[in-house]
Amino acid sequence: MTTPLGILGGTFNPIHYGHLRMAEEIGDELKLAEIKVIPAAVPPHRAMPGVTAQHRLEMARLAVAGNARLSVDDRECRRTGPSYTVDTLLELRSELGANRPFLLLLGVDAVLGLTIWSRWQQLFDLTHIVIAHRPGFSLDAPDVPPALVRELETRKASTVSHFGSRSAGMIVFVSITPLDISGTAIRRAIVEGRSPRYLLPDAVLDYIHRHHLYKDLDGV
Repeated sequence: MTTPLGILGGTFNPIHYGHLRMAEEIGDELKLAEIKVIPAAVPPHRAMPGVTAQHRLEMARLAVAGNARLSVDDRECRRTGPSYTVDTLLELRSELGANRPFLLLLGVDAVLGLTIWSRWQQLFDLTHIVIAHRPGFSLDAPDVPPALVRELETRKASTVSHFGSRSAGMIVFVSITPLDISGTAIRRAIVEGRSPRYLLPDAVLDYIHRHHLYKDLDGV
């Protein structure tokens, strides 16, 4: 069995310490040597970001610089059309083979919307899913879709060791430090003239200032 690959996707608008700490803690817990950070060019289930995919890609590169575990993958920024996670996983499977375990890292907020993702049930044929707790969200809520509840119940692994030799198909929960940081709050702080320093890497904030990003409400 080859070493597992962590996959962290998102708009990263902008990338911040909530994303980075999640990747780092899950990487430690699951002993991941490699996590790909994959910015979405055209997020299918939210409004288009107010800054370009190229800016978000460059901010992600700045954020992971110096961390040997993290690398930025630009495939969704090079691909036309909506940035469907299932298409990205299919590409990675084609490149890396069927036997390498993939671990898709998701916050609870993303998991709650999983059933509206394109071909969402096919995800389990391609990857394991690692769910990290995020403040303010719960999978015990009464409005969690029944189809998602069934998948959680049947695929949940009680320990990470239960991944065993399987390359995909299981769900594991990992507790991480509860950092209540959001891109929305960072963007709004910039619009309102408040400092978001210490919510994201200095190199990313410097890039934002240098390129005059998020200066108006269109960016929020």
